[in-house]
Amino acid sequence: MTTAASIDRRRALGDLLPATMLLAVLGASFLILCHLVTVLWLAWTDGTPGTGLTYTNANFTEVFSDRRTYTVLIDTFAFAFVSLAVALGIGIPIAWIAERTDFRAKTLLFTLMAIGLLIPGFAVAMGWLFLLHPRIGLLNQLFMSVFGLTAPPFSITTILGMGWVQGLNLAPLAFIMTAAVFRSMDPSLEEAAEMHGAGPLRVLRRITIRLAWPGIMAASIYVFMTAFAAFDVPAIIGWGNRIFTFSTYLYLLLSPQDVLPRYGLAAALSTIALMIAALASWWYGVMQQRSRRFAVVTGRAYRPKLTRLGRRSIGAWCFIAGYLLVSKVMPILLLAYASGLPFFQMPSAQAFASLSLSHYLSLPWDLVFRAVGNTALLAVLVPTVTLAISLAFSWVVLRSRIPGRAGFDFIAFLPHAVPSIIFGVGALLLTLFVLQRALPLYGTIWILLIVFVIARISYGTRMTNSGLIQIHTELEESAQMSGASTWDAFRRVTVPLLTPTLLYAWLWIALLTFRELTLAVILSTSDNLTFPVVVWSLWLGGGLGQASALAMVMLLMMTPLIALYWFIARRQGLIPD
Repeated sequence: MTTAASIDRRRALGDLLPATMLLAVLGASFLILCHLVTVLWLAWTDGTPGTGLTYTNANFTEVFSDRRTYTVLIDTFAFAFVSLAVALGIGIPIAWIAERTDFRAKTLLFTLMAIGLLIPGFAVAMGWLFLLHPRIGLLNQLFMSVFGLTAPPFSITTILGMGWVQGLNLAPLAFIMTAAVFRSMDPSLEEAAEMHGAGPLRVLRRITIRLAWPGIMAASIYVFMTAFAAFDVPAIIGWGNRIFTFSTYLYLLLSPQDVLPRYGLAAALSTIALMIAALASWWYGVMQQRSRRFAVVTGRAYRPKLTRLGRRSIGAWCFIAGYLLVSKVMPILLLAYASGLPFFQMPSAQAFASLSLSHYLSLPWDLVFRAVGNTALLAVLVPTVTLAISLAFSWVVLRSRIPGRAGFDFIAFLPHAVPSIIFGVGALLLTLFVLQRALPLYGTIWILLIVFVIARISYGTRMTNSGLIQIHTELEESAQMSGASTWDAFRRVTVPLLTPTLLYAWLWIALLTFRELTLAVILSTSDNLTFPVVVWSLWLGGGLGQASALAMVMLLMMTPLIALYWFIARRQGLIPD
């Protein structure tokens, strides 16, 4: 029988929920800021782990006086702009087709674009190298043999080629971000323009694009910063030809082949990315504020007018199918083809006769199994810990009355604004120079867990914020009025209502964790290797066939998770019927 004393004890325990949430948020905020502060601090030092540090401005002097720094930054900006142009040039038209036309098979379109965002970029980059590499590329070999050319006509190993591949990988991201803009647009101004005699193209140019412009600009900034910090495509395509972008050059400083790591120089270079990220974040905020000036959606219900495609639907189908074929299907088919050959060669009867599973059988399976175990552990723990912390952030920001709680939301947004590789550098420097003796995390799976969680907190909090906003506080207050403690109301009311959102976010973060290469390659050692790092190591060592085989194994292992993600997304209504 429940006594009054037991009820009071349970309520007292339940009242610890706000303190527990605040403690979790304070701890996570401190950890996020520590990584950034460590980068800024060690940029002014010189030394190696185990030796004394000396304070100096030599790192900044070398960074800003070295011509290679400017070459890398110029190449990185060029790479990011090409990626942005390709991503928007493909993503925006497909988003308009999906949201503002009577195009059929929209469910299939959203599904394929979402899946395209989950396919590892390094796997696609490997496929493009097999197609357009100056020496072994199939298309170059075909043109040289057919037309008698003495030099390959195409080369993917350029900034333009790298930007093309990265742009294809980011087109689904541009699609998702701009589709939301077109979906929420009130068509009344477009209808008014049509009534005054404006044609479809003029309406699109003068009304639709202008209304969507702030949203498109916000998406552009996000896509640009994603490309700026990208590692996988520049590493696979540019590394062998000594074409470096910011991320690959930073990795070179931290993991050189013939000299000691330049930790202070890497930290100083990272501060440049922090300044660029701060400027981009400010601009992103300005674009979001300006979007309110273009708001035409009122409280009344409306239904967006869909443009009838008619015969133009054939062109829409060809455009979408062509993108999917070029960006995903063709590179993966070439990857599968290369994984079965003893050496890469033009398709022929002899080549197909030599196809075998030898590369799969000769993989370093002991290493692979260890990497799979680490990756699987991270794929379970990272989304679980991330969403637990994200829920604490959202509860403090949206449910508590703590002064300055908006600042916690800003801190949770930092991993979104700052390139994730900076947090990888911060974790590396923090474990080597600050925590080396007190808490030896370097080379363990736990340092990967911490940094992966930090990198995903921004996404996690956006999901938990949106879910918690939709749950009215009256439900929790009613539970408390009925005798439930704060913890009981949270556990029995809030969490069950948030479960669909949490499950969807959990699967998405798990898939991103499974394919993560940028952070893993910065922090990996022989003891905490992950699946993508093993693929990268095989590729870097010249084992193209084995790397291709292992990449195919990885794609096959991701397939069940992607299918489950699709099922949950359909249940959540995130993929339209």
